[in-house]
Amino acid sequence: MMNGMIIPADSNVLVGSRDKDDAGVYRISDTVALVQTLDFITPICDDPYDFGRIAACNSLSDVYTMGGKPVTAMNIVAFPTQKFSLEILGRILEGGQSVMNEVGVQLLGGHSVDDPELKYGLSVTGIVHPGKILRNNSIKEGDAILLTKALGTGIIATAIKAGMAEDAHAKEFISSMSALNKYPADIMLKYNVNACTDVTGFGLAGHLLEMMEGNDLSIELDSAAIPLLPGVEEYAATGLIPGGFYRNRKYVADRCIISGAVKDIIKDIIFDPQTSGGLLISLPEK
Repeated sequence: MMNGMIIPADSNVLVGSRDKDDAGVYRISDTVALVQTLDFITPICDDPYDFGRIAACNSLSDVYTMGGKPVTAMNIVAFPTQKFSLEILGRILEGGQSVMNEVGVQLLGGHSVDDPELKYGLSVTGIVHPGKILRNNSIKEGDAILLTKALGTGIIATAIKAGMAEDAHAKEFISSMSALNKYPADIMLKYNVNACTDVTGFGLAGHLLEMMEGNDLSIELDSAAIPLLPGVEEYAATGLIPGGFYRNRKYVADRCIISGAVKDIIKDIIFDPQTSGGLLISLPEK
């Protein structure tokens, strides 16, 4: 049941609405299952081409977290025609297409609506072997946790909106979000990975909590090892914290213990909502 709606059971649904995972998985044969996901976001930067790239990277990421390969995609567009020119829309779509070209994903079409708030993303279909699906909550005792991107996109986005971000910091922020998770995923699949997710809107702490779903394990973080994007510490110290931070902290608060010796910025950064964040990988320490 989902929000009071009864969804018929189907034995070919390997990951579905009852699961708190990154994408749905549907078996179509003994060797092939479909990985299906969709995601769209509001602008995170001023340049429409960069926004298109970031939104596409963000949408494709959930297929990689499941151990899959994205194959096809469709554009999802909400565009305020009374506010922006169609040239801007064209640049957004070009940015998204450049990412799809980079990873060999075929665009099949899409759908657009006239909307007061600009949004863009993709509906993505990928493939995975039914026996090689990676879940987000299948961590094992003794695992090490790897994070493939630095944190702080929510804080830097807030600094940019306030007109307080340095150009060099904004450039690094865009570079991080437009980096595809395909490349760490390709390396990850060579190893005995137990669980994988990506760090997005719930922040590092929220997605770690998802990894603990259904087991009695805890995860211990080395605060000194948590990577930060350039400028994050400076902006957080001046109070440039996004609204999502407070929701994330409240969501995780009763499940998270932070040592008093931890730096204030680290106490905040684990709750910072991320856009197109890195992979969070759980695998045997060896």
